[in-house]
This record gives sequence, structure tokens and C-alpha cells, in this order.
Amino acid sequence: MIRLSSIIKKFESDFLSQYQSQLLPSHRKALRVMKICRTDQSPMMLTQCEACEEQAYVPHSCGHRNCPHCQAHESQQWLERQLEKQVPGDYFLLTFTLPAQFRSRAWAHQRIIYKRMIQCCWETLKEFSHNDKKLQGIPGAVAVLHTHARNLSYHPHVHIVMPAMAIDKKKRLCRTKQSDTGKPFLFDHKALAIVFRAKFLEAIKQEGLTLPPKYPKEWVVHCKAVGTGEKALTYLGRYLYRGVIQEKDIIRCKEGNVTYRYQDSKTKKSVYKTVTGAKFLRLILQHILPKHFRRARNFGFLHPNSKRLIQVIQLVFKLDLKKALAYLKMRPVMICRCCGGVLQIMHTRVIRAENSPTWAPT
Repeated sequence: MIRLSSIIKKFESDFLSQYQSQLLPSHRKALRVMKICRTDQSPMMLTQCEACEEQAYVPHSCGHRNCPHCQAHESQQWLERQLEKQVPGDYFLLTFTLPAQFRSRAWAHQRIIYKRMIQCCWETLKEFSHNDKKLQGIPGAVAVLHTHARNLSYHPHVHIVMPAMAIDKKKRLCRTKQSDTGKPFLFDHKALAIVFRAKFLEAIKQEGLTLPPKYPKEWVVHCKAVGTGEKALTYLGRYLYRGVIQEKDIIRCKEGNVTYRYQDSKTKKSVYKTVTGAKFLRLILQHILPKHFRRARNFGFLHPNSKRLIQVIQLVFKLDLKKALAYLKMRPVMICRCCGGVLQIMHTRVIRAENSPTWAPT
């Protein structure tokens, strides 16, 4: 498997010479830390085997939220928190896409545009839920911002996982929505697109930003049923902390080029694309968010402040969380190369002595 750290070491100088003027401080920091991720240049931690007491130094991971080699545990923890909030009813995955004409402005004003996108998505869904005859209340939603398409191009959009349920605080009622035809249905996607478009355009004007000279009248919003929501949340958690590409999808790095693969959204077949090493790093780094910007946010009764309300709903509807939490996997352990025992961490961020044994993950 080709590591991203090795690609950065090989093509960093070419990348900097071509894209120096376009780099943000967050891009430079990502380059610096991901280049030494789990290498001899990174800080070390001392481990000891439970069985044979063999000691070895293990290089630290960089911990960057865009590194494909790190943050697996954090992604798992996020997924666990979302599954613990599961409520009865049909879940839906909604996708709000920003038209291509706005992408240059989104790149130039990332913090403003991304914030407004997420905010307008939630306001749109909250308005639809309040006006819906069967819901008539405040919904709950999990929103995750994505800036990439499957081929790693710049494509800002917001995914929202939302149950067909709303809370009426005044009447202290919990309402769910079921279709009369038996087929799960939440809201009309065309109506959602119209309202989202109007709210976003107004938000841009309030921020003092100019609108593109031309942009489509019809925007794109997708809304599809996703059962009980576990698979949709797992999909969102996959790209929440570990960057936009998995290292297993980096196929080749030869003659100054990098070949990677992705799945075509229409044909569901693997597509292979080859670009220069500098261009590949550009594709990866353009999706790094501004410092401290939260990619994932919870709204409504799925907000962290509503834990007690969620517990009451789960108790009333006798929801079994064991089925939902079955999607979680145990955190992998480090294995001793001498006897196969489990390695325990004794000390972190230590200076490794010369000729000391090292251990590197395969």
C-alpha cells in the first residue's frame, strides 16, 4: 500500500513551486504533519508486550483530521454517539448541492459560505417540518459538509441524515411521518431546492458578497430513504476525520505521476485516474477546511443538549440500541512481532535511544 506521507515527501517541492500562492496556513500545516505521520521522524511511544514483556518504539500518528492513516478511532466514536441517539421511524439522507457557478466564491470565502450552506439547509428542513401536516414540530438532523466529489474535484455539498420525526414542545408531542402509499416519503425534493436556493441567496447578500453573473434557477437537492439510518451515518463517518481518499485507493506512484481509483456514482464501477504528483497533492489539500471549522453538526432534538429527551423517546418506544450499535467495530490493537501478544502503551512522545527496537504498522 502506498502511503500518503511518501507521496508528500516525493512531490512536496514540485507542489510548492506550482501552488505556493494558493496555499493557506492550514494547507502548510497539513503538509508538515502528514509528511512525518508514523515515520522515524515523528514522535515515538514506548510499548510493551503483555505476554513476553518485549519493548519496542512505535511512531506516533500525526492525528490530523485529513490524514487517511489517522483518526479511525475518532470516526468510530462519532458514529457511536450518533447511533446512541437513534429514534424510531424512517430515516432519510438529504443532499444539498451548491451550483458550480458559486464554487469560486466558496473557495475564496470558505468559512462564510460553508457556514451559510449548513445553516440554510437546517432552516429549510426546520421550516418544512413545522409546516408539514403530519410533523408540525422541530425535527432532528445530523449535517456533514463535504467539499469533494468522488474523483476528488472541488464540489461543496451538505449531507443530512434526518429521521421522519418532529417534536412539538408546546403540546409535548412526538410525531412521526408515514406515507399513505407505504413507500417512505419525507419532503418533495424540488420544493426543498426552491426554498434552499432562496435562503442561500439571501444569506450571501447579507454577508456582503456578490452573486455570480449567471447561476441556474433550478438547484439540486436529493432526498432518499435510508431505512434506520445506520448505513448512511457510517458512510458520513468514513470521510469525517480521515480525509477524502483511502490509501488503498492510491494504486501507483511512478515517473512523476500518481494513479488513484474511485467509484463512478452512476455505473458503480471503479475508475482509474492518473495525474502528476503535484496535482494529486493539490486535489487532496484543497479539501482541508479552515482552522477550527466543524464539518459535522447536530440540530434540533439530535443536538447534544437533548440527551435526556432522546432517552425518553427511546424508552417510550422501547427502542433496542444493540442492533444499531452492532455496526461498530472494536478498535484494533497493536500486536507484538515476537509472540503475537497485545502491546500496551507505556509512555508517549519519548525520544528513542539509538539501536532501540522499532515497530511499524503493516
